[in-house]
Amino acid sequence: MPAAPAPATASTSTTAPASTTAPASATAPAKQPPAAERVYQHVKQAVLERRYEGGTLLTEGELAADVGVSRTPVREALLKLEVEGLIKLYPKKGALVLPVSAQEIADVVETRLLVEEHAARKAVPATPQLIARLEELLREQKAQAEAGDLAGAATTDRCFHAEIVRSGGNAILSRLYDQLRDRQLRMGVAVMHSHPDRIAKNIAEHGEILEALRAGNADEAAAIVHRHVGWFQTLARGEAR
Repeated sequence: MPAAPAPATASTSTTAPASTTAPASATAPAKQPPAAERVYQHVKQAVLERRYEGGTLLTEGELAADVGVSRTPVREALLKLEVEGLIKLYPKKGALVLPVSAQEIADVVETRLLVEEHAARKAVPATPQLIARLEELLREQKAQAEAGDLAGAATTDRCFHAEIVRSGGNAILSRLYDQLRDRQLRMGVAVMHSHPDRIAKNIAEHGEILEALRAGNADEAAAIVHRHVGWFQTLARGEAR
């Protein structure tokens, strides 16, 4: 006679065990960058946006308090910024934010003209992707100018020109141009503070460059770039601070 089936017990239940996975909302907080990197980014951004003007003396104690770190990472960050030419360290005193010099402006303008006039010619015929990107940046810069976001407008201004340079496909030339980035941003913010009427002029000239590229006129595009970038020599005549 066959044996009767065994009665069901809790151990034979098919119910899945409770999950031990933490709910999605309990994710770990994002990891902060190292302390020295936070100080470096804080000071560099403030210098580029002119919240720390040229001639400002920064102390380790103040920076440590601002960022919420000890003095050791502050010293590490300041050494890196000194190498980049943004500050000058003075032992037991602090770090002096270096003003933009007339020679620096002249050197940047000369280099930009060499690179950007060549790039404007090489960008013709312009691809639909380049035209669309320049249109997008032009709209963004207009919105930033209207909102009074001078630092943002200066960044977008620089991106507009960098897109044209990158469109040529010369990686070495693009890297050379990228090395000017910090100086361009700092000069751009300086121009917008000292010449607020220049913001609208910059946007209008970007529109002219865009139209010349759209029309396939390489000579016209290069000529507008020369006039547009060459104007920065005004700062080299003693207006940089």
